[in-house]
Amino acid sequence: MRARMRDSALVIFGATGDLAQRMLWPSLYYLEADKLLPDAFTIVGSARTAMDDEGFRTYVRDCVARRGAVDSGVWDRLAARLRYCGGSVDDKATFQKLTDLCGQTQDRVFYLSTSPALYAVIVNHLSASGLAAPPARIIVEKPLGRDFASCDAINDALGVAFSEHRIFRIDHYLGKETVQNLIALRFANTLFEPLWSKVSIDHVQISVAETVGVEGRGAYYDEYGALRDMVQSHLLQLLCLVAMEPPSSLEPDAVRNEKVKVLRSLRPIAPRDVGKLAIRGQYRRGYVDGAQSDDYVAEAGVGASETETFIAICANIDNWRWAGVPFYLRTGKRMPERSSQIVIQFRDVPHSIFGASPLAANRLTIRLQPEEEISLALMNKRASLEEDGFRLQPVSLNLSVDDTDNGRRRIAYERLLLEAMNANSTLFVRRDEAEAAWRWVDGIVDGWTQLKQPPLPYAAGTWGPSASFGLVERDGRSWCE
Repeated sequence: MRARMRDSALVIFGATGDLAQRMLWPSLYYLEADKLLPDAFTIVGSARTAMDDEGFRTYVRDCVARRGAVDSGVWDRLAARLRYCGGSVDDKATFQKLTDLCGQTQDRVFYLSTSPALYAVIVNHLSASGLAAPPARIIVEKPLGRDFASCDAINDALGVAFSEHRIFRIDHYLGKETVQNLIALRFANTLFEPLWSKVSIDHVQISVAETVGVEGRGAYYDEYGALRDMVQSHLLQLLCLVAMEPPSSLEPDAVRNEKVKVLRSLRPIAPRDVGKLAIRGQYRRGYVDGAQSDDYVAEAGVGASETETFIAICANIDNWRWAGVPFYLRTGKRMPERSSQIVIQFRDVPHSIFGASPLAANRLTIRLQPEEEISLALMNKRASLEEDGFRLQPVSLNLSVDDTDNGRRRIAYERLLLEAMNANSTLFVRRDEAEAAWRWVDGIVDGWTQLKQPPLPYAAGTWGPSASFGLVERDGRSWCE
């Protein structure tokens, strides 16, 4: 893919923040290395920190160097594009500086790598200064609110200056190659799609496990928790890609229309069922990777808290394709290992002709981290001359593609930045998607509030409270670790 070859500019608010340091600046460097940035393309960083252009370039180079060696030729090309605009987003003088730095460029993309509390302020200034005029686009990060009402308010604020097709809501999981390859597996092969329903699939598991705790984000995390931070965005987006109907094309709205249908088909979890269908937990002291871990309250630096650091949910989709197929969602902090995966568990064969030889049902596993790979578990005959007939064994068929570049796995933000610069919103979240997800999540929160049930304790370094195992075991199933 090549970016549009015309005068354009990318402005990053929060240019010295954590996300910009770890993801955005390295991503832009690698896009430059691949010569995917337009020739006439300016990159402006904006933050409160006082520095000049040269100081900013030194700062960005340090961010890139943390990822690996920096090629001097690539860096010189990127450095020539970099400009800095210091100042507060509350001050309209900051936006006058941005107007001067962007010059006559009409194709502008604004990346709000800031607290959502600043979105309305920034958008109002962009509108007043004329910077938001079409075809300018805006990229915003999660969390987009903490419930439906706040999400709706943020979307209204964005809509003051930007029409819906110019708003790009990022969920970085959608930029992962393996997630996109799930679409290819489903809709580019006749092998899978005829089997992709309740007829052949027993259940689906979507898990995101982290070994880390709150990592200095105690105040933020205590306000959101695992349900709002992870389920509303990442896990529900993955669920949509697994469960959606074939879109009519890969056009942005064709794909996103199908995702919205899935979200609207999610069966609400009634308050009376929350205690058994949405298990939440909070980690206590324990051991992770051989090192002692403190409990959540001490680590987050908060007082008594009922914020969940773990949640396991049994979700159901009420439509013809998926009726009766449970989708088990699970995410947590201070887990035994770092892993993210989607497991499509197929049904057992209706009748075995192989006597006492055990059969394992087919399983498609899509791993997102720590490595990205796709594998299909099949039964195969074991080579032998034994007299008692066939001996079977499970084998794994590797369906992964090599998505590395000289040994380097691409950052998901590389793809997403490039798509936003090319005004392709397929991999971004539409307003009605975000709001439908929040409506479903709000129902779970309301149930917890009515039950007044605190999160269950679990030791750091374990797979969550024991009740989360009962969630799947009472259906005769088990978690795939």
